[in-house]
Amino acid sequence: MQQKNRVILLHGLHQTAWIMRPLAKRLQKAGFNTHQYGYRSLRDSINTNSAHLNAWLEKHHHPDQPVDLVGHSLGGLIVRDFVTQYPKWQIGRCVTLGTPHVGSICADYIWRLTPAMMGRSYIDALDGTVAPLPEHITLGVIAGNQPYGLGQLFLHYHNRKLHKLGKPLLKEQLVHDGTVYVAETKIETASDHIVMPVSHTGMLVDKEVAEQTRYFLEHGQFKRETLNN
Repeated sequence: MQQKNRVILLHGLHQTAWIMRPLAKRLQKAGFNTHQYGYRSLRDSINTNSAHLNAWLEKHHHPDQPVDLVGHSLGGLIVRDFVTQYPKWQIGRCVTLGTPHVGSICADYIWRLTPAMMGRSYIDALDGTVAPLPEHITLGVIAGNQPYGLGQLFLHYHNRKLHKLGKPLLKEQLVHDGTVYVAETKIETASDHIVMPVSHTGMLVDKEVAEQTRYFLEHGQFKRETLNN
């Protein structure tokens, strides 16, 4: 039986490493060696957090061994920055969960109203200016379409604002997970993209999201009814 890669899980804004535990436990049952990596989402910039992750790996992981990366929301942007800034590591596959790859409208509103709530996570990260994904990285993107969470207040306001301005929008352009629009999760260089019936935070405890994450890490694509297991 082929040994599976170590999986590093990165949480999102205003969260800590423990929130990734349910997903980590499910991946462990599938045979993965996981680590829930914690970082300071408000105090440190995306570049600093990438540097700290690199330092942690230098201390705890051999560079000849491949590593998989799973990031939720802001954590997914750190994954992108890390694989760009530190190409020495052998990256197996990456999965992002509810990550606003092209920037976050919700974060834009909060940044303008109360910048302290965003800390240093907005500039070069949630503002949509993360470095492009390197071509050799295999990335799977999971998005949610259940609008639960405090962020929906800003997104509902934004939807009404666009409607009043008379901007023609397709229904699918208004779908979000309570914090991030599905459209914001899309990145052209991703290997696969799937939308699931979960909210932004709820996806972290959803067993089907965990199963899709496992499947992508093992196969490089998400599991669909048309796929042969």
